[in-house]
Formats: sequence, structure tokens, C-alpha cells
Amino acid sequence: MSFFEAGMLLCFGISWPISIAKSLRTKQVVGKSPLFMAILCVGYVSGCIHKALYSMDWIIGLYIMNLIMVSFDLFLYYRYLPKRD
Repeated sequence: MSFFEAGMLLCFGISWPISIAKSLRTKQVVGKSPLFMAILCVGYVSGCIHKALYSMDWIIGLYIMNLIMVSFDLFLYYRYLPKRD
């Protein structure tokens, strides 16, 4: 287990509930990037795979938690995306 890996995942993990709460409260997604969120999801999946194959420890739970939050934020992006006529 890496203390620094856990710290990085915890810091990222703190920011996603704030972003999700703002989207739910305002129903606006202006300024959010779906490409950025998708790339983050790929990164978290890669982290999960690495942990499962080479270094299984409790940190995988942080990867999974972050993946769920980013995926939900990405879902909200498409849910609240303004409709084009």
C-alpha cells in the first residue's frame, strides 16, 4: 500500500461529491468536460485492474468509489445537457 496513492485518491474523492451536488442542485453542467470525465474513468478502471492483478489491498476500494462518483457525474452531464433544437 502506498500512503501517497491513498492521499491522491482521497483528495480526488473529496472533490467529486461537491461537483455532483452542484449538478443536482443547479441542473446545469456548464464548464464540465465529458471527455475529461471519461478519461478519468478509464484511469480509475486501470487502477482497479492493476490492484486486482498485482497489488491487491484496500486502496482498490478508493479507486472503485472514485470510479462510481465520476461515472455518476458523467451521467448527470448527459442528463442535464441542454437540448439542441
